[in-house]
Amino acid sequence: MEQSVRSTGVATHCPYCALQCGMTIVGDDAGYTVLPRDFPTNKGGLCRKGWTATELLTAPDRLTTPLMRDRKGGTLRPATWDEALARVASGIRDIQERHGRDAVAVFGGGGLTNEKAYMLGKFARVGLGTANIDYNGRFCMASAAAAGLRAFGLDRGLPFPLADIPGADAILIAGGNPAETMPPIMQYFEAQRARGGQLIVADPRVTATARAATLHLQLTPGTDAALANGLLHVAIQRGLIDRAFIEARTAGFEPVRRTVASYWPDRVERITGVPAKQIVAAAAILGEAATAMVLSARGPEQQSRGVDNVHAFINLVLALGKAGKPHCGYGCLTGQGNGQGGREHGQKADQLPGYRKIDNPAHRAAVASVWGVDAAELPGPGLSACELLAALGDTVRGLLVFASNIAVSAPAAQAQIGRLDALDLLVVTDLFLSETAARADVVLPVAQWAEEEGTTTNLEGRVLLRRRLADPPDGVWTDIQILKALADRLDRGAYFSASVPEVFSEFRRATAGGIADYAGISYRRIAAEQGVFWPCPDEAHSGTPRLFLDRFAHEDGRARFFAVEYRGPAEQPSPDYPFILTTGRLLVHYQSGTQTRRVPQLRDAEPEPFVEIHPHTARMLGLRANDRVALKTRRGEAELTLRLSRDIRPDTFFVPFHWGGKGSANLLTNTALDPVSRIPEFKVCAVRLEKVEAHGGSDRAGASLVATETN
Repeated sequence: MEQSVRSTGVATHCPYCALQCGMTIVGDDAGYTVLPRDFPTNKGGLCRKGWTATELLTAPDRLTTPLMRDRKGGTLRPATWDEALARVASGIRDIQERHGRDAVAVFGGGGLTNEKAYMLGKFARVGLGTANIDYNGRFCMASAAAAGLRAFGLDRGLPFPLADIPGADAILIAGGNPAETMPPIMQYFEAQRARGGQLIVADPRVTATARAATLHLQLTPGTDAALANGLLHVAIQRGLIDRAFIEARTAGFEPVRRTVASYWPDRVERITGVPAKQIVAAAAILGEAATAMVLSARGPEQQSRGVDNVHAFINLVLALGKAGKPHCGYGCLTGQGNGQGGREHGQKADQLPGYRKIDNPAHRAAVASVWGVDAAELPGPGLSACELLAALGDTVRGLLVFASNIAVSAPAAQAQIGRLDALDLLVVTDLFLSETAARADVVLPVAQWAEEEGTTTNLEGRVLLRRRLADPPDGVWTDIQILKALADRLDRGAYFSASVPEVFSEFRRATAGGIADYAGISYRRIAAEQGVFWPCPDEAHSGTPRLFLDRFAHEDGRARFFAVEYRGPAEQPSPDYPFILTTGRLLVHYQSGTQTRRVPQLRDAEPEPFVEIHPHTARMLGLRANDRVALKTRRGEAELTLRLSRDIRPDTFFVPFHWGGKGSANLLTNTALDPVSRIPEFKVCAVRLEKVEAHGGSDRAGASLVATETN
């Protein structure tokens, strides 16, 4: 593939996780080279994914022309842009004329820039007039976002900059493994330990992060709320809570105090499997520290009680008085590259730009005035991600997918694939022929991260600028060009621009006055100031690196406690499914693997999916390392290679989720939803294991372990 523009020394940011590491890319006719950059987030550090990020720009299977099927079940063939866009526009019109506007839906992604996420939300509401838009961030940070909004009145992954981490005397990471998911961040935790700070990690596995900890709490998957309540119980009993802070800056503590009174350490040990003495020790470390943080990640969040889990940890932070102060607070280790910005500006079913609510009349009027439409024209809230996907082929007949690989990333994936195939029209924009794109009626090739300019917002709330290194290949368009072209064909083009700077300018106006206010942020300021923290309401404002120092974002300035009873996961082990399955990431791969499985160095490091189980469990089941096994749940079956590790609980299996096909972890996962965040329960379900014989059959491994007490 030839690039039409070569550039030297372009300062930009990594396309992968929410750390958004700074990097410099140099290029010539021989290819591209990634150089480290001394940026505040990564301080010159990069992980293996970052070092190899430019490999994607010259991947041999890059899509460079639209593809379409002439009929359902036919073969994808190359098409012109006019032909493909005409097919999409006519398909949209036909479906909406027959089934109504909401019968066409949009599904976005946390990898889209702020400009694209904003325009996608606007396109759904103004271009299509549909209520049904959501995105894959609903699979990731939704529980932390919902709990943060309820507790603090505002959701930002970290309400403080990364630079505050070394100053915390104690840190609890709940269900996160940043040593593998965002390795450069570990320098902050190493600095914290070097100055005498203590690190606690709660995780069912002895991860690389857990090995770096002072104390590892190896809890049973799905018991996070019980653990958090137990920690708060001990803190109250030992007089470690900050009653002056509770009185002055919070509301609702008394119901929480009554609730956690029954979570004494011995009971919590029976629920979680964490020894009572470790619970007491962890509470003492956090409570006695002058400064402390609790950071949650997908472990407690991707559960049917994910919001409750996060609230339980926030309750602990608030009761200890470790919020709204320097080097203190609760934070979410946001995962996707623009997971923060992607959830602020209109991709969610209930949301408008600036973290406004679509059912709030004042919010609707503010955004409608920027868009030049009547607020009454805007649709109301639509279906959340899993509910939207469950409606495919039924009330939803057409779907436009941007920056998401639903066939791999959605729970109960086999049933989901069937629903994708039942659509009248499936349109996918992608860099490669992903598992979802391969099932589409129309596939539109899009520019990569280094082939266009735009902003992202990292886990700190720091707004960053990704710079263009090269033009896209001939035949490849940007997402914004595609949305503008479709709007033109739907007679709504007057409301849209294909210019990224113009979109950003409008985006700033649309967020003005919202919770996530970007009005004062410009490309010039981002470049000059190494990013700008929102909220930043005007160009004279310096941005807000630290939230809540004077007040929380609720109208009365107080944070809210929420009493949480431990209820356990939606699915418990049983005689037929005696073990617990949990899923997660690997160091060298990212999300559904569409990108990283195409980088030779990363693919070769982890070439195939596997299941990790404890050697004791393997012996009991008559299994050996590298056996081919089938994992089965009530939703499906996955075939995997067996790995043995003493780093996992004997009652728990671990499967990474970066592959599709027969080894897809999400063939197994549960669609049970959190009642508030509507996130599915990826992190815990009941499973059994069978050995796959050479002839292709399987022998059921019938032995089981006695399940940890969960009530």
